[in-house]
Parts: sequence; structure tokens; C-alpha cells
Amino acid sequence: MNFERLPFATIDHLRPITQGQQEVIFCQGKTAGQVVAIAERLEAAANGAGTFLATRVEAEQSSALVARFPRAELNELARTVYLPPDPEPAPTGRGTVLVCTAGTSDLPVAEEAAVTARAFKNRVERLTDVGVAGIHRLLTQTDVLRSASVIIVVAGMEGALPSVVGGLVKVPVIAVPTSVGYGASFGGLAALLAMLNSCASGVTVVNIDNGFGAAAAASRINHS
Repeated sequence: MNFERLPFATIDHLRPITQGQQEVIFCQGKTAGQVVAIAERLEAAANGAGTFLATRVEAEQSSALVARFPRAELNELARTVYLPPDPEPAPTGRGTVLVCTAGTSDLPVAEEAAVTARAFKNRVERLTDVGVAGIHRLLTQTDVLRSASVIIVVAGMEGALPSVVGGLVKVPVIAVPTSVGYGASFGGLAALLAMLNSCASGVTVVNIDNGFGAAAAASRINHS
């Protein structure tokens, strides 16, 4: 069955073939009951492995999911609930997806990216709080940067970190602007424009606070 129709959703079971992974539940705007019902159908369709990923979960939704699926992993910082396959297979990507953050305030978006990359069967590493305000913190980590297959760089404020990383490595760099910053950051717009105008060649940019989208792109690169 390619599609499964519920009164409030049409679940696409063809995603593993067309996109390489199961459909993901975007919880914003959904009721807790709707989220649980969708998760039940995804879990049942996972060839006995029993898995799903839910993003942007609110407290009521996460409580309902964890109550229904006791094995599910809640990451409060990332606002995700992930039910890993049982048993969880080894990563299938050709290398490591490195999630690099400019500041601690960027961690919610970075964690969404890290959880998603893991759910999409990638080996994930993290490099935190290495922004340009203290660039020596980054420059001591060049071996970590250059050992990754894909790097997701998450930054708010002026959004300069992806340009610095892009100038240090030859692997793909995916930049994620965050809404972190004072008034003139305009909710992440300043960081977005800075990243789009990066002087480092080959830096790719996703939407503001879109850790999920960055991880999906990184996973495709890492599995190509």
C-alpha cells in the first residue's frame, strides 16, 4: 500500500523508495491525538523495525508519544521524538555528518539536525560553541572538521561561521541561520543574508531554524 488515508492525513508509505527514508511527522499545528495516530501507522509500516521521527513536538504531543511508545527517545532541546528501529542498524552513510554550532543558543536547531541525521542512518558528531567571537576555539578543531564527509554549520547573529568553515574544508558545508540575536538580526534574516552572500565557495544555505532540512540534505550527500 503506497498511501494510507486517515480522516486528517494521507500517509505516504512510498517515501523510503522515493526519498530514502520514512515520512517524518511535522507536529506543529497538529493535535496530540493526530500525531499519535500517524506515528502508529508509520511504526506499523516499518517492516517490523518499528520506527518514526517526529519534529517540532510540543509538550502535550511528546507526552502522548512517549506514553504510547515507551521506547521512544524524547530530545527536549531538539523538540523531537524518535523511535529507533529495534535493533538499530549501523549507519549506512559513507562518512560522518558533523553538526557545528556557533553558540550554545543555537543548540536547539543543531540538535534537530543531529537527531534527524541519525534517524536517516548517518554517523553523527557534534562540535559546539566555536563561533567567530572566539575563533581560536574553531581553529584547534581543524582535524575534526576535515575528517567529516558533510558539515552542517548552525549560527545566528551575523551568521559568519559557515564562511569560516567553508574556507577551511573541501567537503560540502550546509549553513543553517538561526533566529538567535538582537533586534537588528531580524529573527535570523541577517544571518540568512550573510550566509547567502558567503565568499566561501560551495556553501549551501537552508531556511532559518531549519535543522531538519539541513540534515535531510546532508544525508543525501552522505549516501550518494
